[in-house]
Amino acid sequence: MPDADETSPASAKEPARKKNLPKRFYSRVESKNQTGGGVSLLLDGKPVRTPGKKPLVLPTKPLAEAIAEEWRGQGARIDPATMPLTKLANTVIDGVEGREGAVRDDILNHARSDLVCYRAGAPEKLLASQRQHWDPVVAWAKAELGAPMRLAEGVMHVTQDEASLEAIKQRLARFDAWSLAALHVITGLTGSALLGLTVALKRLSPEEAWTAAHVDEDWQSSQWGEDEEARIRRENRKRDFEAGASLLRFLPPE
Repeated sequence: MPDADETSPASAKEPARKKNLPKRFYSRVESKNQTGGGVSLLLDGKPVRTPGKKPLVLPTKPLAEAIAEEWRGQGARIDPATMPLTKLANTVIDGVEGREGAVRDDILNHARSDLVCYRAGAPEKLLASQRQHWDPVVAWAKAELGAPMRLAEGVMHVTQDEASLEAIKQRLARFDAWSLAALHVITGLTGSALLGLTVALKRLSPEEAWTAAHVDEDWQSSQWGEDEEARIRRENRKRDFEAGASLLRFLPPE
């Protein structure tokens, strides 16, 4: 009997997807320190450029080497799905640098309706899990960021205090384009600016934050079972989440 993955719609499309991937055109991957700062990536001695045709210059040697390993790990064809750090670096250079203010504003918008502020009314088991994973995050935001957050029950919107949002905004102002991009990815995938900040500021491990972000989803799965396509989507999202968390590890601390 075939495995479930082999009969899923996503798995059925995989051979065709891989067949259409570009062929590998290089044999040697190196990272090189730049005179003006930063580290470039070289394929057979030629510098890599982003999709926007900008030089792929990384801020630290460890990050450059991690991205180089993604390129070294490619087979006969180049599969972008297996290169999440490269994808994120391209995003920083092509889409975040010069637009830091807009990215900060988007993260702040997530804080206005942050996942950890919206609690279930029932059942008690779900509510207890939310308290376990989310209450420490809310307490940390109040104590460390100076941002007490208002909680709501159900889907009823709660307006956050502007002073709390301003405190979060001031903390975000200390993030550069690279750390902002990582934080933005984590925030978007968890639905929580606060969870993103706990990872960026090392209050929670990435795995703890990921678990906290999926309290509701995991409870639903425990009651009704896990849908195969939902499982695949979650795995893909986690890969991007882990790329964001990895990027933070390769950058100087904020």
